[in-house]
Amino acid sequence: MDIMSATSSSIGSNIFAILSLLTISLLVLLLLRHYLPLRTTPSYLLIPVFLALALPSSIILLVPIDLASATSNTTDNPNRGVWLPETVVLVTWRITYWLTFCLTWFILPLLGEYVDSGYRDGRSRMVYSLRSNVRYQLIILGTAVAGLVYFIFQNGLHTASIKGLVMALAYGWGLVLAIGLMGHGLVALPRRLYMNAKVSTRLRRLQGQAPKTKDKLDEATDELEDLENTVWQLKQRKHGASADLQEWIDELADTTTIPDGRPGAAAAVRASNTNIPAVVTERFLADLTRKLKRARHKKARFVDEWSHLCQHAHDSQTILDSATNKKLDFGRATPSWSSFAVLAPSLRYQLYMNAIPSARIAASVLLGVASIIVVFSEIVKSFAPQVSVIGLTIVHHPSSPNGKIGFAGQLIAGAWLLYMDTCALFAISDVKVWGNRALIKRQTYAESACWYSLQVAKLTVPLSFNFITMLPPTVYQETAFYQFLGKLVDLTPLGQGFSAFFPCFLLLPVLASMFNIYGRMKKIIGFGVLEDESEANVSGFGTGGWREGRALIERELLSGGEASNVGLTSRNSTSLDLDRRSGGAASAGTSTPPVGGARGRAAQREALLPTHIQDANRQFNSITNREEPAEEDDGPRRFYHDFAERVRNTIDAPDRPEWVRSIGSALATTPKWMQNEQQTDRSEGGSVFDRLFGGRADDGRVRL
Repeated sequence: MDIMSATSSSIGSNIFAILSLLTISLLVLLLLRHYLPLRTTPSYLLIPVFLALALPSSIILLVPIDLASATSNTTDNPNRGVWLPETVVLVTWRITYWLTFCLTWFILPLLGEYVDSGYRDGRSRMVYSLRSNVRYQLIILGTAVAGLVYFIFQNGLHTASIKGLVMALAYGWGLVLAIGLMGHGLVALPRRLYMNAKVSTRLRRLQGQAPKTKDKLDEATDELEDLENTVWQLKQRKHGASADLQEWIDELADTTTIPDGRPGAAAAVRASNTNIPAVVTERFLADLTRKLKRARHKKARFVDEWSHLCQHAHDSQTILDSATNKKLDFGRATPSWSSFAVLAPSLRYQLYMNAIPSARIAASVLLGVASIIVVFSEIVKSFAPQVSVIGLTIVHHPSSPNGKIGFAGQLIAGAWLLYMDTCALFAISDVKVWGNRALIKRQTYAESACWYSLQVAKLTVPLSFNFITMLPPTVYQETAFYQFLGKLVDLTPLGQGFSAFFPCFLLLPVLASMFNIYGRMKKIIGFGVLEDESEANVSGFGTGGWREGRALIERELLSGGEASNVGLTSRNSTSLDLDRRSGGAASAGTSTPPVGGARGRAAQREALLPTHIQDANRQFNSITNREEPAEEDDGPRRFYHDFAERVRNTIDAPDRPEWVRSIGSALATTPKWMQNEQQTDRSEGGSVFDRLFGGRADDGRVRL
């Protein structure tokens, strides 16, 4: 009867929770639709990725409900907000946690390698996935065995020990990653908002990023072109392979662009690909297919980045140019990153020039204060939880016997948890150590979708439990989350100490990001973890500075290239099946120009452009290849460049005296006693060092 009365009294909370879950599911589905083509994405990929995003998102709703439901009195209380019976909350936590655990550690890693495999049949893909994950699983197994020995030594061999070991290890590894990423995001997110507040600063930053992004796009284009040339050369040599391999080669050729049909183009293709084995095997074709899919994803990624960068730079420049007449007109309905289409030009100018920058600065200040509060609460929670600011903002009824947290406290708790998760996920996109993985609108590679959803599922549970420990112990120890996970984490002194004191290391990534330790490490050891966005290199052309970026953007917008139209057709990057149906025409957008070298392709494109664009390109090339005036760049780089040019002209300009040339010829002549008969008869030529230490004899023998 008590359970029935409790259920009936929480009917309003039940309806609210169900509607919230449906809303979260709908938002996740819209997010997937933004990055993946839902109709062509296979269900075995779509369902795990959907669950890996929906379950962690529901935890943000479940934690505040659990906090309000943590009371021994099950009677309805107006101060409790949205609450559910204890049994319902516990069952929900078990389902959510174990589904998330399986997705994080088993399903998504295997699925990511499965869709990344280049094999055609499912059995070969699964074997490849298992082999690729075996090292990862062996590391986990070795850590689990060492942890099991400790747990048995501490508590004896019980079922709770094995269960606590699994949950504690998963929580420990997730917390290490979450604290590092969140610490960086707590600084990077407010700083990014502040840096993008001023229009001129945002434009300068985009121009500074343009040379690097354009170089990456060119490299991705050349890489894809080389692989497509390899496929077409392979098609010419397919007759010695089996029928299945020939069909496979034809399918690969159907997804690539036909090379140039000019005389000599086929010979150029054969000469540019020397890595095709004499006997084509299934493993070679699988590796080629996998490289081809990754290269297409890489080009799609940088085409998307380049087009967005050029468009945002164009919008920012338009806003600055409108300062003369106080009227803003983008030349189309709205810019690419706003939705204010019905505003008058004068009001639109005030909005983009004054209102939005002020809102960005206010948001950066607010988030900066929130970051300080999170860091302070993480540090003091282990020894003084009563002064934790997060706990004070959530617990509004500390002396109430039933319902210490009301609806307002639940909203604040959800906002804090959402901000912590957002900082961690923002750091994933800001830290450039994830290889070629990226999220692209409607063209996200299947392996990248699995990897990003895996990170979301891996980070949410540790951050959620770490969040509730910032509250007073009398509050969070009564939650079902603590009864389910916290007791097993605190089962040993090592786990209890790790959960209590390790979050203090949040200061390390915070200080590293605040004082640009990553940039200093890059200068010392030669490479860095983060992309250096500083304005240290603001010199002119040829150095990757903002002036060169401005010229590249203006040139791209004038020529109407990939910045105007993305240049890629909508493609299902999950597999090559869709490309086989559409043939070569479907991949024309992602293809590269014909064979003939980068300079030849550029010359062909230049000849087809209008006259005013050709003049702009010639002006750009002349600027980038000549010295800049002293007033443009009088820094140390220009001084050393001028000094080196003068020294070289002084040495190279005059003719060398006869005695200097005699010395050179004497050094280049080998004495008679060091020559054999063949060398004596042969006309002398080349360097003495080449003939002694590296030269190759005319008959093909290597000289030692």
